[in-house]
Amino acid sequence: MTKEVYALGQHISMSAHKARRVIDQIRGRSYEETLMILELMPYRACYPIFKLVYSAAANASINMGSNEANLVISKAEVNQGTIVKRLKPRARGRSFAIQKPTCHITIVMKDISLGGYIDTDSITWSQKPKRKKKDTTMSYYDMYSNGGTWDKK
Repeated sequence: MTKEVYALGQHISMSAHKARRVIDQIRGRSYEETLMILELMPYRACYPIFKLVYSAAANASINMGSNEANLVISKAEVNQGTIVKRLKPRARGRSFAIQKPTCHITIVMKDISLGGYIDTDSITWSQKPKRKKKDTTMSYYDMYSNGGTWDKK
């Protein structure tokens, strides 16, 4: 039995950059928290993303029989779609090209009651893998040892 369900929205008439701004806020959050965030955010991208999250939750309840309280957005991505090109008439019989970007949004939800999901907020600092520190030693740059900039012809 699969633990993930997804909803895919293609050819949404919006720039991928504007949709990513909203998607970055909801990635990794629970279903109820995501709906509250999307209802209160003032961006135009929130409505199509809200519909996709709602659709993914409906897919989870129908296909897997899971409760909506147990759903978490495990993966959310925005890809750039095709660019619709239109011509706008301008003065003196000329035309001006208008490019209308589209994007493809994928929302993947996971049921945490089935197991296999690790919440990164509950992991303490001692359990997280440690990063190596960069070598930050300062080296003095001597501009006179290499002849300087005035010796070049």
